[in-house]
Amino acid sequence: MTIDIAAFRTQFKQAKADLLNQFAQSRPTTSSASRLLGHLAKLVDRTLHDLWASFPLPKGAALLAVGGYGRGELFPYSDVDVLILVPQSLADSGDETAIHAVEGFISACWDIGLEIGSSVRTVTECGQEAAGDVTIQTSLLESRFLCGAKARFNELQRVTAQKMDAKDFLTAKLLEMRQRHTKYEDTPYSLEPNCKESPGGLRDLQVVLWLARAANFGKTWHELAQKGLLTPFEARQLQRNEGVLKLIRARLHQVAGRREDRLVFDLQTGVAETFGYTNTRGLRASEVLMRRYY
Repeated sequence: MTIDIAAFRTQFKQAKADLLNQFAQSRPTTSSASRLLGHLAKLVDRTLHDLWASFPLPKGAALLAVGGYGRGELFPYSDVDVLILVPQSLADSGDETAIHAVEGFISACWDIGLEIGSSVRTVTECGQEAAGDVTIQTSLLESRFLCGAKARFNELQRVTAQKMDAKDFLTAKLLEMRQRHTKYEDTPYSLEPNCKESPGGLRDLQVVLWLARAANFGKTWHELAQKGLLTPFEARQLQRNEGVLKLIRARLHQVAGRREDRLVFDLQTGVAETFGYTNTRGLRASEVLMRRYY
């Protein structure tokens, strides 16, 4: 089978450029950022689906979105994290034709411009890896079916749920969070904060939702409010602040033209200008932006 990689690459590159151009010209609102993240994820969904259909991939294999991509949102220059689930029979047989097809699919993803973070595992291997690595367990918690054998995905969902111990997960994620906070100076007021990883950034909000999901309390701020774990006001406030952080991160990627989550001095003014901020007698545009961030 001949696959026109050049055509795939051109189509994907143009479609992504159109989305980024629309975002650059839109008003700097949280809804514009949400639309961009959702549209980018859907664009990659379609591209991967078409590419998957073009390869003679092994019967019983499935393609899953994991991590942030599994949540159905992609920042302009974030990695596209995927998991290729293969049947145990393939792992046992070592079928070279099937293995080469999987390798070819992954290579093609890179060739067309997708920055893929990929892993190839059986359901059993996923369970074993998750048991020893809370990062993998977290990634699987947000897995989303894309194409292939839906039964394989359903099997993974059952195994993931069976192996989840909410108390152990809580302990591991809190330790992970404390280590991350230490790495990022233990303050949300760094002069060049990482809007994803620094204390008070997007990752901290995601930790709360991961813990809620692991304990079956809900997947959104609204669901947590319905369970009585948040007040409606707190849920709205969290959702609004999360939206602002996503907007700033998306604009940061746009200005940098690459995956960059740090609001470094060299980029602060450029990001501020995309919000329409200008220098005044009292404050520089970058200072207005940073006040909003803090």
